[in-house]
Amino acid sequence: MIMRPGQQLLLPANPLFIAFSLLVALGLNMLINMGLWGRAAWVPDLLAVALVFWSVHQPLRVGVGTAFFFGLVMDVHQGALLGQHALAYAALGFLAIAMHRRLLWFPVPNQAIQVLPLFAAAHLLSMLVRAVAGDGFPGWTYLLSPVIESALWPVASVLLLAPQRRAPDPDDNRPL
Repeated sequence: MIMRPGQQLLLPANPLFIAFSLLVALGLNMLINMGLWGRAAWVPDLLAVALVFWSVHQPLRVGVGTAFFFGLVMDVHQGALLGQHALAYAALGFLAIAMHRRLLWFPVPNQAIQVLPLFAAAHLLSMLVRAVAGDGFPGWTYLLSPVIESALWPVASVLLLAPQRRAPDPDDNRPL
């Protein structure tokens, strides 16, 4: 694969680390939903950020099926309409896999701008499902959530790629 100039060569991703990071994101999502803000409309969906990140960086390991499963878990946790998060996460997974090759050519701040429409589409899809079920409009603060999720993209890139950036056995005489 041709790499961008200045791009660091990464080690292979550990499947256990991928699973652990997704479970941590799920746990943080559950804690945030039960915390001080409850299910406020502006609160970012950390699990969605992790799912999109791994769908972009490891599309063979984390895909639409994984996203659908975690969406069902979030539906059960929130007591939401069964399939609401599952549909939104599956759409996120599909769109992330569809654009993963193009997205990786951009630097991380530009990637954050590129994933903003993905998060916005997922929130719009979730809102449409709720509207069909008879729920009202959650308010204009709902538009902040995709922006905050997109702003978290560089943080996720630093945290989730950190184990892959270390050298397998560092040596002063080897440039990699």
